[in-house]
Amino acid sequence: MLETLQGARTFVAAGKELIYEGQQQHAAYILHDGWTCAYKRLRDGARQIVEIEIPGDFIGLRSLLLRNSDQSVVALTNVEVSKINTDRLWEAFRLTPRLIMTLLWAASRDEAMVTEHLVCVGKRDAMARTAHFLLELGARMELIGLGSATTYRCPLSQSIVADAVGITAIHLNRVLRHLRESDLLLFRDGVVTFLDRDRLAQLTDFDFTYMDHLKPG
Repeated sequence: MLETLQGARTFVAAGKELIYEGQQQHAAYILHDGWTCAYKRLRDGARQIVEIEIPGDFIGLRSLLLRNSDQSVVALTNVEVSKINTDRLWEAFRLTPRLIMTLLWAASRDEAMVTEHLVCVGKRDAMARTAHFLLELGARMELIGLGSATTYRCPLSQSIVADAVGITAIHLNRVLRHLRESDLLLFRDGVVTFLDRDRLAQLTDFDFTYMDHLKPG
């Protein structure tokens, strides 16, 4: 049923927006390859990244029913996506209740991650929020078979990570150096390596249970 909802796979170049804030009749997509991010742009030009999407994620799912999109989504790398046919979506929900449950689970899991990001930006220091962000990405990459408990490829630039955790790129550089010199984490040449993931999770209060990888039965 999910396959019937998808249009043909299309390629989108890095830097191109798939959805823009305020867009009407915006679409939802399934991300098959590459990385995207959802963000809000402020009047002064500053940007807050709300979430990072990796292969297998839905794009625009939570704001699909809004009259106007409440956020923008841009391709961080070259990506491959398929557009969801929203006209067929309601019929699919009627015919396949399990699909509704699964999509609600996916949306709820996304909401749990956004909540953790809010706590990070509001209450954790720069080191903790950066490490928490990279730990979460690592757990997600391991889940889809593109990473392990110790390492994963991460194409994000330091400016993207800085915008995601709410600090400047210069400050992020200092944080990453501190994590490296403390033998906790290494982020170099597009690869994140956890030198001591257990100690890093303990120091940053990272709780893997909020990811809740188990889908509903």
